[in-house]
Amino acid sequence: MATVLRNSGIPFIDQVSWGSHLCAFYETPHDLLETVAGYFAAGFAMNEMCVWAMPDEVHSDRAESRLRDMIPHFDEHVGRGRLRFVTAADRYMVEGRFDADAFDAFWVALLDQALARGHDGMRISGEALWLAKQPRADAPTSERCVERLLAGRPMIVLSTYHLAASRAADLLDAVRAHHPVVARRDGDWQPVDASNMPRNGLAVRDLGAAITRMQSQIQGSDQLTDRERKVFALLINGASSKEVARDLGISPRTVDFHRGNIIEKLGARNTADAIRRVLSRRRGLH
Repeated sequence: MATVLRNSGIPFIDQVSWGSHLCAFYETPHDLLETVAGYFAAGFAMNEMCVWAMPDEVHSDRAESRLRDMIPHFDEHVGRGRLRFVTAADRYMVEGRFDADAFDAFWVALLDQALARGHDGMRISGEALWLAKQPRADAPTSERCVERLLAGRPMIVLSTYHLAASRAADLLDAVRAHHPVVARRDGDWQPVDASNMPRNGLAVRDLGAAITRMQSQIQGSDQLTDRERKVFALLINGASSKEVARDLGISPRTVDFHRGNIIEKLGARNTADAIRRVLSRRRGLH
């Protein structure tokens, strides 16, 4: 497959090649629509079929109406079969579990249709958390599923993450797994530099050191106690309250008490927002 750069349509990402797996965080429904609109408009301009595996909270009729206002010549693109809305969740499931082979078969069939209609390839946007949370026995992780799908095919995938709905571990995993990464927060685009994030995780002592280095830049973090910093470091690493309790020799109720103090002192909405503030200071997101 020839290496031809494609316009991503997303600020701070610009040109990408086939097989790219992009990541965008978003804060509001309008942020999501603006992100997908720019991404698809670029695909239309390059003769690609665009497919949106929409989040459950987004209705296809409403999304189509909003995209029509955002994308030039939208009806012409739809008329030429360049846009598909799919709710593919049930097509990935076999006996109530996510099936990686069914996932591959579904998207490869759509790609074959796109190529048969004369498109150069296909770009997909989908909500990453749905796939990450599905029960599976021995299937590969969601990221490996997407990477396997992309290998050697004229496809680009944009995984989107709703900041408010994401757990701390989800955000951390997303930043580790993707490059490049951007965020759109209440209308503003922000790049996320993930190049220095180890893909095999961070030791708790490293996270604690990172928090210490960044605390002077985050309002309220100077009020965290040593125990709260240790709890916070474990939470950033994706540990549950029970796991934090076990590692620190305290009760889960005490962990939740510290968690509440951390959120309050940092002025965050929830644990994920608190951790995003720390990670953003490290990578210029905030």
